[in-house]
Amino acid sequence: MAELLESLTPRLQQEVDRLLLLQQDHGHWHGQLPVLLLERCWLRLQVVPLAELTRVLPPDSSAEAPELVRFRSLVQQGMSRLEAQDHCWQEFGREPCSEALQRFWTAQEQGNHGWTFSRYLHLVERYRQQLQAPGPTPLPLLVLARAGSTEHHHLQWCWPASPAIRHTCA
Repeated sequence: MAELLESLTPRLQQEVDRLLLLQQDHGHWHGQLPVLLLERCWLRLQVVPLAELTRVLPPDSSAEAPELVRFRSLVQQGMSRLEAQDHCWQEFGREPCSEALQRFWTAQEQGNHGWTFSRYLHLVERYRQQLQAPGPTPLPLLVLARAGSTEHHHLQWCWPASPAIRHTCA
């Protein structure tokens, strides 16, 4: 993490430090808590309120379609894939199952840099835990994957710098 912050321009480093300082004053959970988005290629740092994150960086929720969740559940319970498919077709209908699968495949082909609904929920839950824990509170930093690449967005946490250790001996 320190290497990433050191690669930022001095102005961006100051902005992160300023936001970390402000973050220490937040004592309660709310939707305006900041999330940092870093575009490495352009060294652009965007501050997004948590409540706006899904609008600015929509997570792929195609794998969470009820038809696909049910299919995976049935396979985990020991049903063959063909039996699970037949069961889902009976439960949801053949066309809705096919559409859910098509949306999933399209999302996989287009790519969303691994930014899924479950990863979004993980960020939110961890952020809440960090905020409610005693001690300093970090800021979530999503390092965005380069456009056109197959790499994933990477979540890191920015922690405030430790205060300098002062010699208290007289």
